[in-house]
Amino acid sequence: MADSNVTSLFRSTAAHSPSMAALARESDGTGPVDFCIPCNPYFPTPAMFDEMAARLREIITYYPSSADTITAELCNLLQLPPSCVAMGNGSTELITWIDHLMVRESLAIPVPTFGRWTDQPMETGKRVDMFPLQESSGFALDLTQYAEFIRKRNTKVAVICNPNNPDGGFIHKQALVQFMDAMADLDLIIIDESFLEFADAEVEPSVVQEAMLRPNVVVLRSLGKNFGLHGIRFGYLVANPALAGRIRSMLPKWNLNAFAEHVVFILKEHGAEYAQSLQQVRRDRLDMASHLSALPGLTVYPSQGNFLFVRLPVGAEGTVVRDRMLTEHRILVRECGNKIGSSSRFLRLVVRPQTDVRRLVSGMEQVLYGTRRGAAVPELGTGTNYSSGTAAVDRLVGATNGAGMQNLAAQALLGTGTSGVGMQMPMPAVAQMPMQPQPVPMQVPQPQPVPQPQQPQPQPQFEPMVAAAQVQQMPMQQMPMQMPQQMPQQQPYGVPAPMPPQGPTPTGVPARNGLTAAQVRGATSPNGMQNLAPAPATGWPNAQAQAQSWPNAAGMGQAG
Repeated sequence: MADSNVTSLFRSTAAHSPSMAALARESDGTGPVDFCIPCNPYFPTPAMFDEMAARLREIITYYPSSADTITAELCNLLQLPPSCVAMGNGSTELITWIDHLMVRESLAIPVPTFGRWTDQPMETGKRVDMFPLQESSGFALDLTQYAEFIRKRNTKVAVICNPNNPDGGFIHKQALVQFMDAMADLDLIIIDESFLEFADAEVEPSVVQEAMLRPNVVVLRSLGKNFGLHGIRFGYLVANPALAGRIRSMLPKWNLNAFAEHVVFILKEHGAEYAQSLQQVRRDRLDMASHLSALPGLTVYPSQGNFLFVRLPVGAEGTVVRDRMLTEHRILVRECGNKIGSSSRFLRLVVRPQTDVRRLVSGMEQVLYGTRRGAAVPELGTGTNYSSGTAAVDRLVGATNGAGMQNLAAQALLGTGTSGVGMQMPMPAVAQMPMQPQPVPMQVPQPQPVPQPQQPQPQPQFEPMVAAAQVQQMPMQQMPMQMPQQMPQQQPYGVPAPMPPQGPTPTGVPARNGLTAAQVRGATSPNGMQNLAPAPATGWPNAQAQAQSWPNAAGMGQAG
């Protein structure tokens, strides 16, 4: 595989890595060892693959059953009511419909995270309030601070990925339930449990049962990741019948393919093998974390997913490491510079069997330190322009102090700013005006009023962030409001959050008070945070008894 071809492939996929098919086409027809795509390497079993291969002609020749039929079989397997479930052609299809149908004007999401949770709402003109997970705390999500951030921004929809991608951070069920209760007045709370079945920190970590009883909670779950079948594209969501039915009514009758149907209908015969595969992934995670932690200067963060988030040694540039691992060792790794809130100093490495891990560690030693553990690789040269690295959010965490993306946008567009915690960032002259923090009013839930025609607004003559700053001069919306009780005085969150203007943001216009994903990814930083103590390796609690039946809806059951 030629270096130029590798560079070309990664240039053309700014939001992700190239597909395995694309990489195989550029080589001898076989792909590299895959440490990039977070898939279960132990499931389906070889016997299951043989059975699917024997029925390949039948599977691809005929129409599948309706989505209702396939969903009913999955619900029978997971012991869930079909009225509370909607199956999609991959979780991204469900994310798309959630955005179109249930996200009115704004969505909050901790970053770094799965890119569709930031990009999808931006593409439809929503405001995306990004809550930076701080490297100094191991990228752990503080739910109390996240809730305060949502209140100050007056965000309508909140998303939590549990475990989070790419760092594998985990939130215990009780804390999630408390968060859902505290945020019961939001339009929607989304708990993305796509990787939860690989967690071992809690026996029953899923909140699917709680979601079915609440009016504003949706739980998203993946099948492709857990079953090792990304190519089939299938996943599902769980919610109360009204929410689930709303999504289900918009999906095509045959949105699920015949491969998905075949897998769903044979799963009941392979519950024990599936539970064993999850146990093996958890054991491999501990072994892999231990080997990687032994590499000098490499930090491994605790994870409850089937991947590990690692910080490269000082001086190592992720795109260089990624390309050399691929061209010199035929190993594909996920460089995380194009994840908002991350930088090119970070890689996400999928948990794989020990034989593959030994090959990974050997390759990393040669790329990072030379033939053995010597000097680290040089940083990417200034003449190279294909780096996807961005540390925009990390760089400004101290300055924004959780104020959302407003100050980040000003910093990225103007190229100026301060680093003091809680200090106001320099803004264009039109935005420099005295402002006093005020409690954000909470809207009383009520039927949506019929939108009134509005006069066309003149196009802004400034950069997008300047126009967003002018919003602070606009009057509050003339709608019935109920002022919440005065909250305790806290450290100012940078510049006070402006009230959103009436009406949705037009398609193609940068999200209010923020940047488009492309703009954020274009803001680079030469260095990430340094001099941080390495995080402990992920743990492996005592394994419970091996499952003899299919796991429950949470995917755990007796599997531990």
